Amino acid sequence: MLKKVVNALDQVSPAQAVEAHCDGPCGIYDPASARIAAEAAVSMTKKIIALEVPDASDSTAMAAYLNTLTRFVAIKEEQAQLAKDELLVLWTDYFKPPHLEKYPNLHTTFWEAAKLCSSVKVEVSLQHAEELMTAIQEIHTIFWATKDRNIDWYTAG
Repeated sequence: MLKKVVNALDQVSPAQAVEAHCDGPCGIYDPASARIAAEAAVSMTKKIIALEVPDASDSTAMAAYLNTLTRFVAIKEEQAQLAKDELLVLWTDYFKPPHLEKYPNLHTTFWEAAKLCSSVKVEVSLQHAEELMTAIQEIHTIFWATKDRNIDWYTAG
């Protein structure tokens, strides 16, 4: 029944054909969400490295240390995965073939950033966490250039 009504309306007033650049409406994509998640992973990496292991004979201190370490690791891994998810959505949903023509290193840049997210998840490497931030900064620059905008890169730290 509904299909008949829609077809009848389409005969009277046909809908215009439309096209979209992105899979979602423009304006919903922004590399800032990946930056924020990666910053959290950097922060947790620094906190993990700074943790001091207590004397093993102090069971209360050891339990508190292990609890804190476990929470920091969980947050680091969660945020690195979130950064990866945000980057992959940006890569696969926002960027299109014309962008690749203008930025031939686009695929490599995203692939390497996604790999760094994985490294940050499974390691406690400040070097890899900082390399991830650098990769996201490069993606930020490319993204805003595709919109003919110069948006400053900044971090919370």
